[in-house]
Amino acid sequence: MLNFSDPFSSGVFIISLLLALSIHEAAHAWAANRLGDPTAKFAGRLTLNPLAHLDPIGTIMLFFFGFGWGKPVPVDEFNLNNPRRDSALISLAGPGANLVTSIFLSFILWLTYQLDINGLVVASLISGLIQLNVVLGIFNLLPLYPLDGNKILTGFLPNRTASKIENITKQYGILLLIFAFLPIFSGQSLINVILVPIIRLIINGLLFWG
Repeated sequence: MLNFSDPFSSGVFIISLLLALSIHEAAHAWAANRLGDPTAKFAGRLTLNPLAHLDPIGTIMLFFFGFGWGKPVPVDEFNLNNPRRDSALISLAGPGANLVTSIFLSFILWLTYQLDINGLVVASLISGLIQLNVVLGIFNLLPLYPLDGNKILTGFLPNRTASKIENITKQYGILLLIFAFLPIFSGQSLINVILVPIIRLIINGLLFWG
């Protein structure tokens, strides 16, 4: 979230968030195009330009509340050879790209330390990118509608089981997602209890492994 009393940190956060979000959405578009659906490509989503991926309300929520969304990448399943499996792969591409990017940036950060390159702005930006890519990647793997993890899960299950889960998650996914953020576990949310420790573990490993 933005810290208006610290313009430098706020600037790093905004740039890192825009880049991480663009990587996530562009990866969805790239995967869809590779799997035979050019809809996102024709819509101008096969790009790292943040302006192509921003949802106004979702962006405001991200900046001020730490939770939001980008503009969904359009996918026409009629163009896919195996709609259920391919949709899962397209969904996986977003968080997958975030996590691969964070690993690559971790190596770049380690390299700057090894070469004794002193650059506060560069190091801060790389660190911010690593953290936000991990957050976006891991959070979107939750198997709750409308997050990517929901289609990833149902895409690799037997059709009957997948259909049952899809019906349940489409009806109650948003409520379950809201529930996950409610502070009901000794003042902490399910996200804080389960997901945040995993995210912190990964981030600490990527930032301090060298």
